[in-house]
Amino acid sequence: MQIGIDQLAFYTPKTYLDLVDLAHARGEEPDKYKIGIGQSEQAVIPVTQDAVTLAANAAVRVVTDANRDKIAMVLFGTESGIDNSKSAAIYLKRLLKLPDAIRAVEIKQACYGATAGVQFAHDFVRLHPDQQVLVIGADIARYGLNTPGEVTQGGGAVAMTISANPQLFNLDDETAFRSEDIMDFWRPLYRTEALVDGRFSENVYIDFFKAVWRDYQAQSKRSIGDFTAFAFHLPFTKMGLKALRAILPEASESQQKELMANFEASRQYNRQVGNLYTGSLYLSLRSLFDNAALKPGQRLGLFSYGSGAEGEFFSGTVSDEFDATESQKWFSTYFKSRQRLDMTQYERLFTQQLPNHDVLLDLSDDDARFVLTGIQHDQRQYLDRNNK
Repeated sequence: MQIGIDQLAFYTPKTYLDLVDLAHARGEEPDKYKIGIGQSEQAVIPVTQDAVTLAANAAVRVVTDANRDKIAMVLFGTESGIDNSKSAAIYLKRLLKLPDAIRAVEIKQACYGATAGVQFAHDFVRLHPDQQVLVIGADIARYGLNTPGEVTQGGGAVAMTISANPQLFNLDDETAFRSEDIMDFWRPLYRTEALVDGRFSENVYIDFFKAVWRDYQAQSKRSIGDFTAFAFHLPFTKMGLKALRAILPEASESQQKELMANFEASRQYNRQVGNLYTGSLYLSLRSLFDNAALKPGQRLGLFSYGSGAEGEFFSGTVSDEFDATESQKWFSTYFKSRQRLDMTQYERLFTQQLPNHDVLLDLSDDDARFVLTGIQHDQRQYLDRNNK
């Protein structure tokens, strides 16, 4: 029995910042961002969206009347949680009208949380092949205005259903993981922006990748020649390129060209959206499926990394039934409909933070189905515009 990703969808608001504009405003050469960082644009998240609404707007594309009653768990990976006690998955479960006989849990380990959910879901479905698990990766990446990390901001959500006999991606059983207590990136409870040691974090990321790649090879007896493409966690896309280059000498010259071409396909969406934290790897995987000429049965390698730190390398094969047509159309429509912000608009949206008191938010600039309307009695208020 094959188990893996049956559906994979994405959502982020339509407002974005062109990084050429950011470079000019910050006195930098645009190529420092476009080539040196590997980013072109980044999503800008309005105050009317949070991890819950981002997740809901993505999840409605994979949760339908056809599978709603099959979903037995919601595993919500995020480092942008909205409550220190109550799981974001509980809010999402209500917005999606999922049944009450369900587990709904939030998972936190920096950008690794969604991958933990995928692996937990894989084991669950093996025991319950008639059921599915909804896995979410939803975050808002914030480092602050005029900071070194400003160019790697962004946000959005991925939503995946894990099932038996999946339509998209069959997960292999072999997986290699590693964890260490490392202070390369963290966000204390009293901060809205993250703290990061950028150069150190890059080195840890690559060291973890090489370590789990070696462990995976020893476990699976596979080599780089068994892979058509790799997808990476991409806080910025140059990071994944550096990791891939670390193992490219293991491949033949012809395969190196194929792997590099497929890496370019895998980072196309991430270049235009920015950092998703927990969802980053899976947006890269979606981009790979949509923009590379993949064939059923080809093996893909995935590297997940969460600062602090946790890393995992796992793999799978393209499903026989995979069809990227619908996703390609969605992204094409989405990118054509985006609203480019100037620097004044960007800085205004960035500084609009939810207060710690009751408030009613202006929704006129947010056309999403699911929105955050405000706070009442210290409770976040959500609206599904389809249920007015």
